[in-house]
Amino acid sequence: MLETQKLLQKSAAKVDAVLEILDARIPKASENPLVDKLCRNKTRVKILNKIDLADPVVTAQWVDYFQKSQNIHALAINATDKSLAAGVLDYCAHQIQRNRARKRKLLVVGIPNTGKSTLLNTLAGKKIARTGNIPAITRHQQRTSLKNNIDIYDTPGILWPVIEPRQRAYALAVSGAISDTAVDYQDIAFFAAGFLMQRYPKLLLARYPFLDQLPSDENELIEQIGAGRGCLKTGGRINYQKTGEMLIRDLRSGKIGRISFESPNDEENNSEYVPSL
Repeated sequence: MLETQKLLQKSAAKVDAVLEILDARIPKASENPLVDKLCRNKTRVKILNKIDLADPVVTAQWVDYFQKSQNIHALAINATDKSLAAGVLDYCAHQIQRNRARKRKLLVVGIPNTGKSTLLNTLAGKKIARTGNIPAITRHQQRTSLKNNIDIYDTPGILWPVIEPRQRAYALAVSGAISDTAVDYQDIAFFAAGFLMQRYPKLLLARYPFLDQLPSDENELIEQIGAGRGCLKTGGRINYQKTGEMLIRDLRSGKIGRISFESPNDEENNSEYVPSL
């Protein structure tokens, strides 16, 4: 992490603008405080990626929030959509004042698994950066020359050592920003179950039609999903690990629906969902 931080600081000093890629489901949780510290004097654009997985109403609220409260332009995209990706590039190109003979230089930053490399591949029109549904695919900085005389730099994603408040750590884990080897599926599934019951009960009932009504608590929900999907051990006992993995996969893939784990109202009212552990 220290090595990547030094790389980010060095790179920020030589570019014209910074694209901070955020996960549209968790825009605040996926902000890296280092970006504010190291890139404060640069032209910056916040890119809310993965809008196909996020609640569209909440995403629109976040775009408005960043532009009004932080005075930073924000764009909501799906990094695999060529027209939306091109719009990001065109916006940045018009924000940078330069001598025509000099290339514009853009730096792409963000935490793991927000889609930095996917955006780069879409802009380039070919696969030049490794991508995947696991965090920390990019290991070293990569530079790519694009149209309109633009160079774009992709950097490894980094997380900070201590994530507060606790619900943000859970949201990062559920979204996939934290490696699955570092989390307990039963733990994050418990968080996800409670959150869905509170914020998206209709989507939950639609995805799992064997649920006649919302259970009384998170544990009962996981038990009913496990029973309904056949996640059982010998003797008919619920396999909590298998059920938790299935719930998280459904959530990450969008099979439950378009879900946002935080909203600007949470930020203003300090009312984010907190698991009752």
